[in-house]
Amino acid sequence: MTFTEQVRKYILSCIVALILIGLIVASVLANKQDEEFMINESLYNNAVQLQSNGDLEGAEVALSQVLKNQPNSEMANYVAGLTIAQNGDLKKAAIYMQKVLDINPYKVEDPRFMIQLGEIFVGAEKYEEAKVVLLRCQESQWTLDDFPNYQEHVASLLAQVENSQLKEGSNNE
Repeated sequence: MTFTEQVRKYILSCIVALILIGLIVASVLANKQDEEFMINESLYNNAVQLQSNGDLEGAEVALSQVLKNQPNSEMANYVAGLTIAQNGDLKKAAIYMQKVLDINPYKVEDPRFMIQLGEIFVGAEKYEEAKVVLLRCQESQWTLDDFPNYQEHVASLLAQVENSQLKEGSNNE
């Protein structure tokens, strides 16, 4: 099968037109994605600023908007968990911190995250989960330069968990 010169020009023109249309569509979609990213980044930065200024309610509102747009954002869930914990709702904070771990299972290697998770689980009375997390901290023998009594704190939290579990056990009898 041979193509005439006219048919070849037509095929080439169609290919060029398809490539140009593809580039235009990609550009439009990329610009939309950039806009969404900038909006979410602005909301996130605003939430962090509000949190650092002590406006925990404002930070929660901004973070909820970020999480509405990006529910699987590790950092937004992490900051939301810490902010909500500071605000006193440790059960809700535990949910966000657990989601961080679901999104990034490698956070079990982060000593700061793990001690925060353990503290929140203890405060939320999730003693079994707290025990698992705190034993991981203890077995790993982690220390942090800015937290010299890390292991002592882990031991005191574990003791608190044991006492709470003993109280629960005696209350159930």
